[in-house]
Amino acid sequence: MTIWIDRPAWPAHGRLWSHLISDISYAELHDFAAGCGIPRRGFEGDHYDVPEERYAALVAAGAQPTTSAHIVAMLQQSGLRLRKRKGEKGIARVLGVDFPDGSRADVDLVRSTRVPPDAATFAAVVYVRDDLGRVLSVYSRRRAEWSAPGGWREPGETPAENAAREMAEETGVRLDPAALVPVGYERFHPLPGSPWPVEGGRFLAIFTARVTGAVPEVVVADGEPARWLSVAEFLELSAGSWWLPGAEAVLAGGG
Repeated sequence: MTIWIDRPAWPAHGRLWSHLISDISYAELHDFAAGCGIPRRGFEGDHYDVPEERYAALVAAGAQPTTSAHIVAMLQQSGLRLRKRKGEKGIARVLGVDFPDGSRADVDLVRSTRVPPDAATFAAVVYVRDDLGRVLSVYSRRRAEWSAPGGWREPGETPAENAAREMAEETGVRLDPAALVPVGYERFHPLPGSPWPVEGGRFLAIFTARVTGAVPEVVVADGEPARWLSVAEFLELSAGSWWLPGAEAVLAGGG
């Protein structure tokens, strides 16, 4: 058994909490948590937060007691550690992602109301919703997938300006960058021996925005279509994409 738990020692919401991890894989951790009735909302990207009253039952089910320092060390040694700032929520750490340009990286998906470090942010994406809750979506021939509008940052742009420009170029829909709300980011860890296309670029900023009233017409840019899709349609068309857990987290709350 490779499931570990530290003793309840972390105060929050009027009780103490433990961290539940696997030192092998997220899949093993999710299977164990589900079998013990731990809700998925307790997952923080590399561990589950579990309340003190569940500690004894989890140990009885096979989780091995250990120290908090050992928990951190095992996550680091296994490559499963997802770092985040206070107030942020880890969604997932996706290992060994292959990109169309031949580069490879592990990627952290994080929910946050703060934009990532400016100097290291090389791209941005925006999830735009209308009054019906539909999502503005574009198809990329290069990646062969549907996704939210987004792309690489140009010199002199803020991340929000980057996202707004890409949205206008890819869909014809124009919004004030000030209307975009930061909701998360992707953090890339290039793998050894793999080329990385942007020197020092490690973050993609994620925003949301809303259009109210009349729904803007969308255009086909460079032969790549754009559409308004229901959330269910968007998630179905995006099934299998490595970034999907982040999209689900953003769209679950209405964007």
